[in-house]
Amino acid sequence: MPGYGTAFGRGLILGVGAALLYAAARETIAPTRPNSANPEKSPDDRSRLIDWDWATKVAIRAAGRTPTLHPGAQAQLQAQYDALLREIEQPIARYTGNDLSLANTRVEVLDRAGWIRANMANFRYLLQPVEDFYKENIGRSRFGPPPAFQQAARMMLGSQVGILVGYLARRVLGQYDIALMSEKPLSAGKLYFVEPNLRQVEETLGVPPDELRRWIALHEATHAHEFELYPWVRTYLNGSLRQYLRLLIDDMRGRDDESTLLSLLNRFLANLRQGHNLINALMTPQQRELMSRLQALMALAEGYSNHVMNQVGRDVLPHFNLIHDRVEHRQRQRSQAEQLFLKITGLSLKMEQYRLGERFVDEVVRQRGITFVNRAWQTPETLPTEVEIRDPGRWIGRMEAVQVA
Repeated sequence: MPGYGTAFGRGLILGVGAALLYAAARETIAPTRPNSANPEKSPDDRSRLIDWDWATKVAIRAAGRTPTLHPGAQAQLQAQYDALLREIEQPIARYTGNDLSLANTRVEVLDRAGWIRANMANFRYLLQPVEDFYKENIGRSRFGPPPAFQQAARMMLGSQVGILVGYLARRVLGQYDIALMSEKPLSAGKLYFVEPNLRQVEETLGVPPDELRRWIALHEATHAHEFELYPWVRTYLNGSLRQYLRLLIDDMRGRDDESTLLSLLNRFLANLRQGHNLINALMTPQQRELMSRLQALMALAEGYSNHVMNQVGRDVLPHFNLIHDRVEHRQRQRSQAEQLFLKITGLSLKMEQYRLGERFVDEVVRQRGITFVNRAWQTPETLPTEVEIRDPGRWIGRMEAVQVA
């Protein structure tokens, strides 16, 4: 769904926030030595920036209770989704002009807790460089607060991550997982369907269950086209994320404990005065430039998938208009508290980017056709910039100039 289709957008939000989390932790968490009063925690556990076990527990609680999937029902559903992927292969191929077998795409039917565990592992792996740097630096200070206070601070950071992931677990319907930052070569990603959320939406909105699932599958399966037909995209994304984390760590390196948080807060306030949003205000100019490239890629990926989902959906779903209109209405119906949460966490910015990405693809297709849009996936140089995402004509002009040259 728009704003929730891929893991890397959510992981990147956590990566951006890791700078402030790290700075706060350095102010409150002192180096920990073996302590007989707390034998349950190993030295390695106590040297973490985030208590990931606690974050997972918080996320599961924040996600709310839903019926647990019975293994037998889960297996039956998985077989149905496997068949569904085979059915939508050809409609996607005919529209995009690209053939891709989805036979190797692994389908997993999950409940909310299962989705949380799968994504928490991804987030933990994504932030491992920050965790490693924190571990290297906790030995600089000789004195600090008692172990109980250290653990409380760590749990506080874990709670922040858990609340964010728990909120997402209540909303996500499907996800194409490309296992960001994994060192293992992958031939295909995983496609998750969060069954309790799908059932909740179909019951609340009164839409045909089979068609709703086919609509969601169209979106997520299109991500397979983006990342499996063009393997360089995953390499480029991972490389950019690693570079961002290196910049983040370099920014923290060399600061003493007393200046870290103050320096970040001063930068944050100065950047806000210059008109930057809450996420970008934490960053250096280099970080913002790299983030801009990543945001443009995320907007394109989500926008392309939404476009294909809607165009193919009109042909294969008898009740397409009903599903589209009611889901869009659901997206707009948010309480003031939820809207505030989205702004604080940066998720509202991500959702707006994805809407811009869809408008970009729609407009380029209108002017030049889907084959022209596919040029965006050829090389890193053909990807649209953030400015071009907002002004599709500039990207069209650049691509046509390259073609002429």
